[in-house]
Amino acid sequence: MHSISRARRLRAGALTALASASAAAFTTVYAAEDAAVESAASAAISAPIRAQSLGIVRVDGAAPTSLPSRIPTTMEGVSGEAIARDINATDAEDALKYLPSLLVRKRYIGDYNHAVLSTRASGTGNSARSLVYADGILLSNLLGNGATFAPRWGLVSPEEIARVDVMYGPFSAAYSGNAVGAVVDYQTRMPTRFEAHARVGYSHQPNDLYGHKRDYDAKQASASIGSAEGAFSWWLHAGRTDSEGQPQTFANRPLSSSAPAANAVPVTGAVSGLNRANQPWLLLSSGTQYDTVQDQAKLKLAYDIDPGLRAMAVVGLWSNRSDGQSESFLTDANGRTIDHRASGGITQPVSIDGKGYTLSAADFPQTRDELEHRMYALSLKRRVRDGLGWEVSGSLYDYLADRSRAYAPTSTPSSTLPQGGRLTDQAGTGWNTLSAKLSWTPDGSDHTIDAGVSQERFRLRSRVFGLDDWRAAAGGAQSARFEGDTRVRAVFAQDAWAFAPDWTAVFGLRGERWQAFDGLTQALATQTPHAHPDRSQTAWSPKAALSYGLSEQWVIKASTGRAVRFPTVSELFQGGFSPTGSFINNDPNLKAERSWTSELSAEWTGADRDALRLTLFHEDSRDALYSQINPGVNTTTATVQNINHVRTRGVELSGTAGLPQHVSLTGSVTFADSIILANAGYATVPGDTIGKWQPRVPRWRATLLAQWQARDDLSLSLGARYSGKQFSTLDNSDVNGFAYMAASKYFTVDVRAQWKIDRQWTLAAGVDNLNNYQYWNFHPYPGRTFQVEARWDY
Repeated sequence: MHSISRARRLRAGALTALASASAAAFTTVYAAEDAAVESAASAAISAPIRAQSLGIVRVDGAAPTSLPSRIPTTMEGVSGEAIARDINATDAEDALKYLPSLLVRKRYIGDYNHAVLSTRASGTGNSARSLVYADGILLSNLLGNGATFAPRWGLVSPEEIARVDVMYGPFSAAYSGNAVGAVVDYQTRMPTRFEAHARVGYSHQPNDLYGHKRDYDAKQASASIGSAEGAFSWWLHAGRTDSEGQPQTFANRPLSSSAPAANAVPVTGAVSGLNRANQPWLLLSSGTQYDTVQDQAKLKLAYDIDPGLRAMAVVGLWSNRSDGQSESFLTDANGRTIDHRASGGITQPVSIDGKGYTLSAADFPQTRDELEHRMYALSLKRRVRDGLGWEVSGSLYDYLADRSRAYAPTSTPSSTLPQGGRLTDQAGTGWNTLSAKLSWTPDGSDHTIDAGVSQERFRLRSRVFGLDDWRAAAGGAQSARFEGDTRVRAVFAQDAWAFAPDWTAVFGLRGERWQAFDGLTQALATQTPHAHPDRSQTAWSPKAALSYGLSEQWVIKASTGRAVRFPTVSELFQGGFSPTGSFINNDPNLKAERSWTSELSAEWTGADRDALRLTLFHEDSRDALYSQINPGVNTTTATVQNINHVRTRGVELSGTAGLPQHVSLTGSVTFADSIILANAGYATVPGDTIGKWQPRVPRWRATLLAQWQARDDLSLSLGARYSGKQFSTLDNSDVNGFAYMAASKYFTVDVRAQWKIDRQWTLAAGVDNLNNYQYWNFHPYPGRTFQVEARWDY
């Protein structure tokens, strides 16, 4: 009886948490068929900001998700209601703000090309070491690995999130090796009756970085409508974001010892400071100040063919137009702003404090991005019935249009004549996925078996052209071309075995066949294209986990798994230009990253909503992919190369507590020691990276969120986030974290208030970075930002 009671307690806690929605596969059921499940889901929605899983998790949700997976590993989650109540969420990624060990490098509202996710043992330069899904549809941009390959967050709006869950580590055989850091799964709303919603929001950021004061504002509006009629349900959402971000780049020069040129213009306004290596420099201008307009629309259709069998279709549209501006800090004796065009030439000599410097067009970047992406997905899912459930699904993400224009004059700039530049066109780039999964629990068996097959294909099509008029002209002569495809075909099987009272073991195996093909790089159109040889590799990744219920309150869990992260198509075939303008390629023979990750957790669940988790984690990675000097390939230019051995050890403490007077606290502390143990390449000189910290993985991180339900209609929240010292460079030479191009520690405080005026109207106001902490992750993060929003729900 005691074992049965304990098992029921563990299962009830797991249902309340709903934390395993991020796992590889879950069964579909509908709440109307099980009142107990519906009650548990309702309890989770009203729970504090973060829900924790207990033991072996199996969740039956009110909306179709994926197939079941029982993995005794670390999972965390947050409901859509808690996001709206406690978080100043202007973008979907903000939902992750207070979850343990996670950071999204969001530089401004609507950041579409640098908002990458970092996890316990992976920095913000390793975007391909995590997976992000929405309703089972891949949003992670696995075309590349780095700051410019952010997940497509814009295809999910904060107000349509039902909940978001995170599984830490590569412990489910259903996911590729890209899950080595974490798997994030957004579940969005699907109506059960007619409903309509509208939201408007406004954000205001006064910014005075480097003494140049300006306000940056963002405006957002969205509307949703949906209904369910018999077996058919539908949901339509549309939204717009119009955002001004603070400057992201800064032209700079080390202090000069040279005399000014004869035609140099004496100027003032340069800002003196220390660069990331603590060396004196001057900052001459700001750049990449984006004015961004994004439009998003999504249509979801669902039809219940039979009870428990649902077909679903999703179409998502996302468009983005962004203008990047620059502003010179320099003025002459007459107060005239001075840039590279001051004397009608391509470059402009200037004199600062009696020393000579030269300005160029690169110091004053101007860009224009025009993007239109589309997403399509279909699925057919049968919830588990008589021990069997299955799912067949497919998705397509297409760069219908993707044009990035940049100012790059090759002749004398002029205010009246067209100004030359460069166009990067990625139309035709994208990815598609196919998968079939099943879950089977034989009658009377202690085993639940999950199995499936899948394919993911990624397609790179990138061409660079010269432009006579960078703002409007069609592409001229081709200056570079990069093409190629990668494909991963996989099969997996996983068995959750309840082999004794209070014990469950999970064993899984994933097999993958990776191929890279049709790789082609070319410089000028007049030159012969270089076709790269096709490549293939097979890898097997075993997984194992074990859990034991010590008592009604305590659970011990252990997990281990191998992850193989294959090189992305851009790491293999995307080239670039050296500082001197010469054309360079990455290495098409890169090895796959291979990681073994393990964790050991003890979890306690008390009365009401109290919970505590302590997790020890370890990751051992071979052939990690980073940009560095490889003496066997090139001794002057950094390209993507393999680092032989990186090891990460750490501990994570996470907890939730309910206090008197309707106050709840959730928080976490993480310590990670991530070290480069072996590396054949180097940053500056051989051996300079050995024993150094892995870039952008800080030793310490912490989060805290306090929520107070002051009245039934009024909630208040106070959040804080901390990240300790970190580095951006492999050799840790950026000892000054508080400088452009460096990565700093930070401590920020956020506040929010939400007032439910009545059943239909809700007002909210908040401040992010209330203490106006100036911090950096290569680019500057936002300063103090005020936000207000109004929401109408019917």
